Amino acid sequence: MKLVIAIIQPYKLEEVKEELYKSEINLITVSEVLGHGRQKGVTEVYRGAKETGNLLRKVRLEIAVNDNYLEAAIKAIVKGAKTGETGDGKIFVLDLKECVRIRTEERGSVAIG
Repeated sequence: MKLVIAIIQPYKLEEVKEELYKSEINLITVSEVLGHGRQKGVTEVYRGAKETGNLLRKVRLEIAVNDNYLEAAIKAIVKGAKTGETGDGKIFVLDLKECVRIRTEERGSVAIG
């Protein structure tokens, strides 16, 4: 079992969700977050002075998958989120030690679905 965490541009969320659904990956958690990578925020002019905003709006996806769905999840996220520009985002893959479905108390890969 793996936990896939992806940080993407907010306007790419619908495209990423579409690609995940095509890959039969339906269980996702979405959060709005703030952060920056290499682009280090944006520069705006406010009352004639340049100001750099340090944090940009991003979307964080968390997806628990069984090992046989890992590559499909990564490919779907890349296909939906990629523009080729700086700021497209990152994907992190972590080992998931345990999963418990609260309703049935099922454990492990069966609990992911």
